Amino acid sequence: MSVIFYNDHIFMMTSKEIRQSFLDFFASKGHKIVPSAPMVIKDDPTLMFTNAGMNQFKNIILGNDPIQYPRVADSQKCLRVSGKHNDLEEMGHDTYHHTMFEMLGNWSFGDYFKAEAIAWAWEYLTEVLKLDKDRLYATVFEGAPAEGLGRDDEAAAIWAKYIDPSRIINGNKHDNFWEMGDTGPCGPCSEIHIDLRPDSERAKVDGKSLVNSDNPQVIEIWNNVFMQYNRKADGSLEPLPNKVIDTGMGFERLCVAVQGKTSNYDTDVFQPLLAAVGNICSCSYGKDAKVDVAMRVVADHIRTISFAITDGQLPSNAKAGYVIRRILRRAVRYGYTFMNQREAFMYKLVPALIANMGEAYPELKQQQTLIEKVIKEEEDAFLRTLETGIRLLDKVMREAKAAGSKQISGVDAFTLYDTYGFPLDLTELILKENDLTLNHDEFQVEMQKQKDRARNAAAVDTGDWVTLKEGETEFVGYDLTECETEILRYRQLTQKNKTYYQVVLSKTPFYAEMGGQTGDSGVLANDAETLKVDDTKRENNLPVHILKELPKHPSAKFTARIDVNRRAATEANHSATHLLQAALREVLGTHVEQKGSFVSADCLRFDFSHFQKMTPEELRMVERKVNAAIRANTPLDEHRDMPIAEAKKLGAMALFGEKYGDKVRVIKFGKSVELCGGTHVSATGKIGFFKIVSESSIAAGVRRIEAVTAERAEMLVEHLQDVQTEIKDLFNNAPDLMASVKKMFEDNSSLRKRVENFSQQRALQIRDSLLERAETIGDVKVVRMVGNENPEILKSIVPFFKGKFADVKFLLVVGTAYEEKPSLLIFLSQPMVDAGFNAGKMIREAAQAIQGGGGGQPFMATAGGKNVAGLNEAVEKVISMIQ
Repeated sequence: MSVIFYNDHIFMMTSKEIRQSFLDFFASKGHKIVPSAPMVIKDDPTLMFTNAGMNQFKNIILGNDPIQYPRVADSQKCLRVSGKHNDLEEMGHDTYHHTMFEMLGNWSFGDYFKAEAIAWAWEYLTEVLKLDKDRLYATVFEGAPAEGLGRDDEAAAIWAKYIDPSRIINGNKHDNFWEMGDTGPCGPCSEIHIDLRPDSERAKVDGKSLVNSDNPQVIEIWNNVFMQYNRKADGSLEPLPNKVIDTGMGFERLCVAVQGKTSNYDTDVFQPLLAAVGNICSCSYGKDAKVDVAMRVVADHIRTISFAITDGQLPSNAKAGYVIRRILRRAVRYGYTFMNQREAFMYKLVPALIANMGEAYPELKQQQTLIEKVIKEEEDAFLRTLETGIRLLDKVMREAKAAGSKQISGVDAFTLYDTYGFPLDLTELILKENDLTLNHDEFQVEMQKQKDRARNAAAVDTGDWVTLKEGETEFVGYDLTECETEILRYRQLTQKNKTYYQVVLSKTPFYAEMGGQTGDSGVLANDAETLKVDDTKRENNLPVHILKELPKHPSAKFTARIDVNRRAATEANHSATHLLQAALREVLGTHVEQKGSFVSADCLRFDFSHFQKMTPEELRMVERKVNAAIRANTPLDEHRDMPIAEAKKLGAMALFGEKYGDKVRVIKFGKSVELCGGTHVSATGKIGFFKIVSESSIAAGVRRIEAVTAERAEMLVEHLQDVQTEIKDLFNNAPDLMASVKKMFEDNSSLRKRVENFSQQRALQIRDSLLERAETIGDVKVVRMVGNENPEILKSIVPFFKGKFADVKFLLVVGTAYEEKPSLLIFLSQPMVDAGFNAGKMIREAAQAIQGGGGGQPFMATAGGKNVAGLNEAVEKVISMIQ
């Protein structure tokens, strides 16, 4: 590792000191220092993860939230693995991409602009961190004449005050014009790059020529975005009313520059993790290139997975959970392939991560047990998947070799990848070891089909907002179920060939889906028309009402009226989740914390931390406590706009993975005290009745209760009573129903044993009969039969023939019509398979005679069909194949 000297001495600030120095510097410039938002985003349909520092300020930038602090700075934990910022496949192979990373940033909302942003960036880098000025370069937007955009001469002129003009580089639109998306705020940006190469290399090649050329030693460390335009749906630009400064500096890269390293992984951000990986996996960093990649992958991914779990995102098979599972499995697979890890090991790295980052992010320590349990369970499950995948791949390879092929189908490889989660590169590695190759074209065709399906399912054509009136939505739904209102703006959306409209109202009683509670439905009405509101969503913190058609006169006044019955049912379920959490903490202990919830008019779902299955007695105790709280008819004690410090003193718990403002809403029902923005019953008695439907595990250390209340709970009890009555009728209203059921099972077990004994005896009879029928055709010993025996009995005697005829050519072919359903069975001895015969292929051809199909392995295959009359023909067709 080369060491970079700055001004004849080495700066060895620790990463913790660097992070704090940034926050202190901008605090001195009048910035409000705010905590990192959760890495996992829960209420934005356009994003699964925070992938940039600006995400938590998106609603302010869009004008949907008021500006509370005009100047803000923070260190934001980010995750980039998909879409525009897909770094996952590169991660580990280079030394400067990461899945989870920290982004240092400062923002101005309608306050300062380019002059201050550039001046402070230069001051921090060169005066506070003492970076060598001669190693720094600045880029500015060169312009885009096709869009009527000229060069950012303003930024260039400001930079010229601090840096030689020769070090100011024009950048194209791809590198130097930032856009939030296809529509929305955008503007030119100015990047700061640093040349970390030794002086000897700098003397040979000017660093200016290496800026934005993917040189790992000439890298971008800070991007200053000057948001001054709004991109409309037609592609045109209009000025933003409030200009925004949005800067982002990669923390890990900055540590490289300050600590004089040439790799992110050589800094103290990653060195403790790499050391822990080496100790656990018995390997060393820097000795083997492939092992180094694996160690970098594991060190990076353990950060991502741990932070995601603390933010409430557990690995799963859907959406954000699938991304986290994919990252975890990628790390396990690298450990499996390159570090010989055949047992779970990543969960053992959590203490090292906490030692390194727990001070800046205390949620890691607070959630340590959960993180470790979830990761270990996921590791164990995927290691079983790898074993299954290897067995399946072995089968595919055997079939390819039996067919004389040196290549396996890309379709088979994609099935392993997509259905079983078996990594493609591991498939290729095993194929190479067996002198086989993969049909990549077929694999890519299947992959493209999957991407097209996903893209088509998610594609949304969004029109521009049509603004009728300026203003912000006032939510009155805590107090009212209807109100007079006007439409502020609307837009048309098309998805899956269906058109609908998003409507923003000046005042609304409709609760927009958030925090696990589904949105309200209802109507928008006046004397001229009544329009159905199908749903209410929250987009960029803006409540939008979903309609299938627009009013004939959008500028008219309307009455917004919610479906009160649906709201009442939803409120009953929501309030019940609060009572449920309080009851769980009483029964199970105070370690119980909410990990997710879903509340609709039909049911409630509550996820919570607990490390074992609840007993029937515990579930009954919880039900009784919740129903006792309902009968107490405790009135709602609501506190709006309470300072969060006071709310915590009141006993309200802040949930991990949620971001709260300085003022919060507190919902209190007796002992239950929670921070909550949802709607609730006015008193617990209105919940009516609470009944648990199920309790299950959704991840290591996380349980899920599903329950119903009110009318749905009554319906459930009625259904259970009906089932009980029907069962009693089956037993002629026996006075002791349980005794009758037990006796039935005992009788059934006795009869089953008698049937099994009979089947074994019958199998021996059939076996002996078949042996007597054995004939020789050429050099093959053949046993054939057509009858009406149970196919399972016939299968049970195959092992006998397999052992008896292990060293000779032998064929068993049986056709049977059991319960009027024709089926075939073929068994071949190993010498027959070695001679090129394949039972699976033979049975597919023979099954045509019974109008059916089947398959199996080269030595044994079965088939079913529809045509009993074709059994003899099918058996004879098999015989003809060996003649």
